[in-house]
Amino acid sequence: MEGDCLSCMKYLMFLFNFFIFLGGACLLGLGIWVIVDPTGFREIVAANPLLFTGAYIMLAMGAMLFLLGFLGCCGAIRENKCLLLFFFMFILLIFLAELSAAILAFIFRENLTREFFTKELKKHYQRNNNTDVFSSTWNSVMITFACCGVNGPEDFEAIPHLPYSSLEKATPEACCQRELQSREGMFVNKEACLSGVERFQNRQGCYTVILNSFETYVYLAGALAIGVLAIELFAMIFAMCLFRGIQ
Repeated sequence: MEGDCLSCMKYLMFLFNFFIFLGGACLLGLGIWVIVDPTGFREIVAANPLLFTGAYIMLAMGAMLFLLGFLGCCGAIRENKCLLLFFFMFILLIFLAELSAAILAFIFRENLTREFFTKELKKHYQRNNNTDVFSSTWNSVMITFACCGVNGPEDFEAIPHLPYSSLEKATPEACCQRELQSREGMFVNKEACLSGVERFQNRQGCYTVILNSFETYVYLAGALAIGVLAIELFAMIFAMCLFRGIQ
């Protein structure tokens, strides 16, 4: 009976680690896609050090889970105590790190409000100054998502216009409609846009556009994160049970 229970644990351990292996492969693929994607994300990531670091952390985590799942599968099938102990300690560290990140994200979620982004935009945005990381990132976001400001073009009324502009309230070039949503895309009518002709401007705020674009994915990512944490927890339990059961 004990042998049957040990065998059952071994195959359950293999199954859980196979899911970790697949999760690591998906995370690795997603990290690579974000960095090399030609539709605008690469430019946004490269312009923002925080996103740039986050993308490579995602790559590292994906590679680590990929390797960890592989080692866990090998340790379970071969009943290797050394591999199982290494797996348990390693996945425990990852589990605690992910749990800490989730708690911090929940605590600081109020920093992702519309009012927070509007305040930061009005405080730091320098229009077409592409040497400024904050401005360059915002311009990339507005071009990629065909939006303007956090709430709309009115967000820029309090921001000083370009020194060489004769307009009292110049609209940033990033808010002008383009034939292709990238920095290389041709303007539909740049002069009319900067003169305030609304039909040549992207009038919708980026907060609403991005929220609508990623709302489904946010819930999916949250469900996936909970699933990954549950799988890791069960994998640790089975690893310890299997470790103690091997003679």
